[in-house]
Amino acid sequence: MDKKVIQAAKILWNYHLMHQVLCPSECILALGSHDLRVADRAAELFQQKMAPLVIMSGGLGNLTKEIWKEKEADLFAKRAINLGVPEENILIENRSTNTGENIRFSQELLASKKINPGSFILVQKPYMERRTFATFKKQWPGKDFSVTSPQISFEDYPIQEIPLERVINIMVGDLQRIIEYPEKGFQIPQEVPEAVKDAFNILIRSGFDKHLI
Repeated sequence: MDKKVIQAAKILWNYHLMHQVLCPSECILALGSHDLRVADRAAELFQQKMAPLVIMSGGLGNLTKEIWKEKEADLFAKRAINLGVPEENILIENRSTNTGENIRFSQELLASKKINPGSFILVQKPYMERRTFATFKKQWPGKDFSVTSPQISFEDYPIQEIPLERVINIMVGDLQRIIEYPEKGFQIPQEVPEAVKDAFNILIRSGFDKHLI
C-alpha cells in the first residue's frame, strides 16, 4: 500500500486511541463488532479482577450481518466463556446494531435486572475508542468510565478476516462521525487537530470512502 496512505492511516489510528488508565470498576461493557479480539480483551480484564460483571453487547450490525449468522454478543460470550469467564458473570444484550444502541440497550438490560453500576470499563476496537468515549459520555452521563481495546499495534492489527483496507475505511468513517455526530446529539464534541483532518482528506482522496455516512 502507498507509503502516504500508511502514514495518514497511522495518524488516524493514533487519534482514535485514548490511552486511558484503567481502574477497577463495577462492570465491563464489551461493544460488539466483527473483531472477536474485543471479547478476548474483556475476558482478560475480568481475569485481572478489573470488574465482576461483563456485558456483551451487539446484534448484527452493518459489517457482521454480511459475515455472521450468530449475533455478536452471543459469539463474544462464547469466546469469553472459553477463556474462563463464568457464564453467570456475563450478561448478553444482542439487539443493538450501532454504538448508541449498544449503550441504550445495555442500560435497559441492567435496569431490568435492577443492577446499577456506577463505573464501567468499555472495551472496543482500537480505532473506535474515541467515538465510544464520546458516545458513552453523551448517552450515559454521570457514570465513571474508561475505554480500552485489544492491545495490538497498527502494524499487527490487520488479519485475514479484517484486512488493512477495511480498517482504514472504518477509521475514516468513524472520524467523520466524530466530527458530525455531536450536532445530531449522538455524542459529545471532540477536538480534531488539523493534522488529523489532513490525513482524513488524504485517505478520502485515495478512495477510502466506503464507510462514510
